[in-house]
Amino acid sequence: MEQLLKELISIPGPCGYEHKVIAYLKDRIEDKVDELHVNGLGTLIAVKHGGHPGPTVAVSAHTDEVGFIVKKIEANGLIRFEKLGGHDDRILLSQKVFVDSEKGKWPGVIGTISAHMMKFDDPKLVRNHRQLYIDVGAADSAEVKEMGIRIGDPIVWDTPWTLSGLHRVYGHAFDDRAGCAVLVNAIEKTDWANVHGTLIAIFSTQEEVGLRGAHSAATEIRPDVVVAVDTTAVSDTPESMMDNTLKLGEGAGIKIMDASLVASKAAWQYLRDTAEEAGIRYQLEIFTGIGTDAGALHMGYAGVPTTCISIPTRYAHSSVEMMDLQDFDDCGKLLTAFLERMRDPSEFAFLK
Repeated sequence: MEQLLKELISIPGPCGYEHKVIAYLKDRIEDKVDELHVNGLGTLIAVKHGGHPGPTVAVSAHTDEVGFIVKKIEANGLIRFEKLGGHDDRILLSQKVFVDSEKGKWPGVIGTISAHMMKFDDPKLVRNHRQLYIDVGAADSAEVKEMGIRIGDPIVWDTPWTLSGLHRVYGHAFDDRAGCAVLVNAIEKTDWANVHGTLIAIFSTQEEVGLRGAHSAATEIRPDVVVAVDTTAVSDTPESMMDNTLKLGEGAGIKIMDASLVASKAAWQYLRDTAEEAGIRYQLEIFTGIGTDAGALHMGYAGVPTTCISIPTRYAHSSVEMMDLQDFDDCGKLLTAFLERMRDPSEFAFLK
């Protein structure tokens, strides 16, 4: 999965601009599934049948990453931008980005004042992103135009995959290309001849701006159970609000509750039991600071038992998201084990 994730984070695809990511995934899985289509919002939906009858499980991972969009090009060549997805304005200054223009990727930096200017400024001031700008090295707006950069072009973090320590990595777009990699891995590595049931694989768009791709997918499908696969924020660093309930390096997260979902008791306990039977490390997640595709999909046609496999990360929605590769591997193993263990829709019923 590591190589797949490296490839996925190299493809620019912020909210509404997931086209290249969806095209890559379509090419990767279309000869490995039984059905496949891309809906009007760009969400890729694929179906894979197991060798035996059983429940239909929808597994969703979102393809978009948080990013920005070119809003205005100033006469001096600096670029004003708007956000695509949730960002913390406190961490934007001096970050490296690239603009994905019709003439290719152009590196730039979100500008900041020189430290020598600080004594003339308010050092406690956090400037709103609309006051900031991106410098792509152009002398004026004519050079920006020559570079092929236009209003409406997407912008993403320019952070390569970097090994940190023995088995941790940092980079951008782990949220949620890591989930996409887990889902692709399940399609490619599961022993489908022994699976009892059907997988509906959903690679959704526009999750970071309101779970929009998942909402559209929910109108098309009728699963017996849903599992979203997404990253989540750990709470194991020293800041005062951290409660140490979810940690990097201690296994896959199994969601019980977040801001968008109170998980199905049957579904999250089934994941927990699957992990214990297979000897997969896991930790239980209750965190109300996040939402996932599960929040839209569980309210599908008649209500669907839903939970989430959470990939623990630090520094979410920043240019340096950090993940433990052992946790990542645990999440991949857990999804595959879930698919191979399920037998009957009644296993996920509200009343048994």
